Amino acid sequence: MDELSGRERGILAMERRSFAGPGAKERAIREQLGLAPVRYYQLLNALLGDPRALAHDPITVNRLRRIRDTRRAER
Repeated sequence: MDELSGRERGILAMERRSFAGPGAKERAIREQLGLAPVRYYQLLNALLGDPRALAHDPITVNRLRRIRDTRRAER
């Protein structure tokens, strides 16, 4: 199985962090990953379905999947 790219690992690492104040996460996404927040969330959503991401960081991926599934059920 292929390894995650540095950018993919960076996205998962970003999701493990906590951020203080509004806009702090979006600022960190731009500064540290060089991505627009919209693109970041597109890539993150794709990662949640990737078995490599689950193998790399099962706690974070499963937490994010639960959040995503809850939000979908609320719609």
